[in-house]
Amino acid sequence: SSDLSIIFYLIASEVNLFRIQVSKYINTLQPIIIGFVMAYVFNFILEFFEKYLIANIFSKIKNRKVNRILGIILTYLTVFLLLYLFLNFVLPQLLSSIMGLVNDIPDYFMATTKKINEFINQFHIPEEYYEIILLKWNELVDYILKFATDLIPKLGNLTKNVLSSIWNIVLGIIVSIYLLLDKEKFQALGKKVTISIFSEKNANRVMELVRRSDNIFGRFLGGKILDSFIIGILTFIVLNIAKMPYVTLISFIVAITNIIPFFGPFIGAIPSFFIILFVSPTKAIWFLLIILIIQQIDGNIIGPKILGDSLGISAFWILFSLLVAGKILGFVGLVIGVPLFVFFYSIIKDIVEHRLEKKGLPKETKEYY
Repeated sequence: SSDLSIIFYLIASEVNLFRIQVSKYINTLQPIIIGFVMAYVFNFILEFFEKYLIANIFSKIKNRKVNRILGIILTYLTVFLLLYLFLNFVLPQLLSSIMGLVNDIPDYFMATTKKINEFINQFHIPEEYYEIILLKWNELVDYILKFATDLIPKLGNLTKNVLSSIWNIVLGIIVSIYLLLDKEKFQALGKKVTISIFSEKNANRVMELVRRSDNIFGRFLGGKILDSFIIGILTFIVLNIAKMPYVTLISFIVAITNIIPFFGPFIGAIPSFFIILFVSPTKAIWFLLIILIIQQIDGNIIGPKILGDSLGISAFWILFSLLVAGKILGFVGLVIGVPLFVFFYSIIKDIVEHRLEKKGLPKETKEYY
């Protein structure tokens, strides 16, 4: 076991070095990476336009290049329209909600502390318990006040990072347009290089893995973004009807965290619950009920319709992949950790089943109970 702990220590220390090296390369290649990610995500919109709109409305145009340019123009118009709507309507409301919340937090705590004191006096709680409760409460107050005061500088930092990356984002958009214009050519180029490097059997294997990863990531990311968008709007409508406070902020938190598989809704509901709790405990309970109902609708109706059963792994592996990828890659890890794990899981499953087949043993797990 001492060997194991040494190995773990070495891995842990290497991970940090590895992260530093990787972040250096990532900074250099940032415009290319941004462009690639944009092209990958926008490709869903492009395919939608090419399949449904251009194929039917502009069917007289037989020139593929013209069709592609039309599709790209429509795709980027859609993207910029969504961005414009976000910057014009959602962002100002988000910022005013956050400012309002940060200003109101001290008052909420004063009122809550008063209530707790009344509650403790009413029930004649022994002195030592009273002190523990008070200590823990003050710790929570300090933590949340620190979080609230850090929030605005953090948002400022985030804005600064986005603005300093503006040039990279503009370059990324140009890269993504080039990638989408000639996506078939780039695919063919990749195929050509793969076939030249590997033997026929291995080249087929590599191309099969690329198709598989595209299938897993494409279905998952495209589906998740669409699903979260729908859930955000649904939450916004329902919370407005229920006259909840900070509707835009909470709907935004719910939509963003919903991208994280399986545990996302819980991650989003907890801070939202506390935000509402300060304003009205009754509304906070109602909020939990509303979120529970929306999650049931999402889990049983909307999610399966959009995503299908695309994950096919148990909750334990989802948690495992979120913890590992979240630790290494932060929020990005939480978003792509699960499809990444599904991809590796499917490769390991193939290898295991292939080896069992060679030994003439059954492949089904239930045979080994």
